[in-house]
Amino acid sequence: MTSKLAITDVLPLPNSSVKIPQLGFGVYLSPADTCKASCLTALKAGYRHIDSAQYYENEKEVGEAVQHSGLKRSDVFITTKILKSAGSVEETYEKLLDSVHKIDGKDGDVDLFLIHTPSGGSKARKEMWLALERLLENGKTKAIGVSNFGIGHIEELKSFAKVWPPHVNQLELHAFSQQREVVEYCQKNGIVVEAYCPLVRNMKANDQTLNEIAKKHGKQTGHVLIRYCLQKGWVPLPKSDNPERIVENANIYDFDLTKEEMEMLDGLDQGAKGAIVEAVVNTL
Repeated sequence: MTSKLAITDVLPLPNSSVKIPQLGFGVYLSPADTCKASCLTALKAGYRHIDSAQYYENEKEVGEAVQHSGLKRSDVFITTKILKSAGSVEETYEKLLDSVHKIDGKDGDVDLFLIHTPSGGSKARKEMWLALERLLENGKTKAIGVSNFGIGHIEELKSFAKVWPPHVNQLELHAFSQQREVVEYCQKNGIVVEAYCPLVRNMKANDQTLNEIAKKHGKQTGHVLIRYCLQKGWVPLPKSDNPERIVENANIYDFDLTKEEMEMLDGLDQGAKGAIVEAVVNTL
């Protein structure tokens, strides 16, 4: 089996003309002073998708990196997320606009805007989703979605959403926490699945199975983990502020995991126990 995947690969988002680059670059808690440099390194290495959030406090720096990259704005896919409702749809909408302005100026837009977590409760989820729909309608984002949403949360949106299914659900996903129930549900409904913490924050670097597979391909365990996500059809979002590591994490297109190796990695699943940040709850 020869490698057919490439760093330029994109996936179509449901019910939309938007395509998302399959390899993303995460900037979770990347300090403002290093975030811009890290994004520029990533863009130079061929990444075309940056994943930020209001909570990370680096949206402005992401925008500046894209501006200074020499790339056209339309060549880079930018995602951000809202953590909390502001108390009404109107106020929440203003909060969304504030992020768009930080990233791409008064006349700009973002490519994807997500609800960061369902944990604020039913009323907050509704306010945030309705505000996101308005943002989409007004052309200030090209797509909207959710993060850390279980099946129940996504189903709940149906009762008031004009836009359903959400374009994306971003989850903690890696070989050790595969969240199979919600992933299967998303895939059945055409929702693109994004994988944060695909490298398990290097906590599994000594895992025997990972090391065996990496050695066989002359690769590092991180390469195997990211490649696993790509071959699953997920959108991995590896994060690093180390310039060499940023470049290295994209060096995953010159080998293939065999069917047997994918099955070996599937066998590492520990369900919710394997999560280091958050496994979703599928019931409301």
